[in-house]
Amino acid sequence: MAFEFFAAIVAAVALGGMAHLLRRLTGYSLPKWFVTVAAAVGLIGTTIYLEYDWFNRVSAELPAGVEVVWQAEEVMTLRPWTMIAPITTRFVAMDTRAIVQHPTNADLRMAKLFNFGRWRPVTNALMAFDCAGRRQVLLTEGAEISNDGILQGAEWVNAPDGDGFQAAACKTA
Repeated sequence: MAFEFFAAIVAAVALGGMAHLLRRLTGYSLPKWFVTVAAAVGLIGTTIYLEYDWFNRVSAELPAGVEVVWQAEEVMTLRPWTMIAPITTRFVAMDTRAIVQHPTNADLRMAKLFNFGRWRPVTNALMAFDCAGRRQVLLTEGAEISNDGILQGAEWVNAPDGDGFQAAACKTA
């Protein structure tokens, strides 16, 4: 966050400074407000760029074997430019290096998920997958899979077609 604040201030000062220099070179024929508008364009433009680049920067830093399985693109009325190009504000990544198979049923898998959100701390969760039945469940407190492979304390949810969670967890099934 400090990086983004510093980058926006630097861009505002740089564009404002260039506008002031241009105003001096033209013999002050440009209006005074030109400098202020240039600084504002630098500040707002940098902020918009960094908002759109957030997903690319964070997902590029994920280690090998941790892949993005879902992302939320949003349109916000207070950010009218998102009506033209929606912005990614949240995504979920799965650690495919640590997918665990059930000892007696190879079609049952568990994987660790990481929830990323803009301006939010990263949280994690555990999800179970039934690869044969194309079902999944988020394992919360009280939910577990018995030694026989039976889910207790939660209900399976059918995975929709093209589900990134199911595809990543069941690649080798």
